Amino acid sequence: MTELRSADEILDIVDEHDRVVGQAPRGEAYARGLRHRCAFILVRDGSGRVFVHRRTATKLVFPSLYDMFVGGVVGAGETYDEAALREAEEELGVRGLPRPVPLFTFLYEGERDGGPAPSWWSRVYEVRCDLPVDPQKEEVAWHGFLTEDELETRLSEWEWTPDGLAAYERLKAHRRG
Repeated sequence: MTELRSADEILDIVDEHDRVVGQAPRGEAYARGLRHRCAFILVRDGSGRVFVHRRTATKLVFPSLYDMFVGGVVGAGETYDEAALREAEEELGVRGLPRPVPLFTFLYEGERDGGPAPSWWSRVYEVRCDLPVDPQKEEVAWHGFLTEDELETRLSEWEWTPDGLAAYERLKAHRRG
């Protein structure tokens, strides 16, 4: 899906308890800081390396930043699980992925940057991808698979999406128990 078209995509707007309270186009939800839902999928290859990418400059949110998750918004009437599989296959450019495994959900509340503070319910998943990836050119400017150590090193070297960093820190805490 191109970013121009995705601005018109209808999203469920949710409250602080993740209950649907309305609907709005994606562009309006972003512009007004309306809380919605997102799926974050950590993708590992057969060697356990993590798929990392740099977002394209045309993305509506966090353009040109690096991310260790693929994913995106949950469309109106769509479940988190449906969105996780759809988004992972779209962004990786594959078909036939196993269903991503849900790990936990958290409310992301970002920093205010001159407009309304971003806020979305975020469900974090993990999936193994043994298929050759061919990421969407509209979504992914660069990609690679990094070991955990390589990823940890890059955290201080590259500029990362703030929501991805928040999800990654929560994922590490989740793994520690």
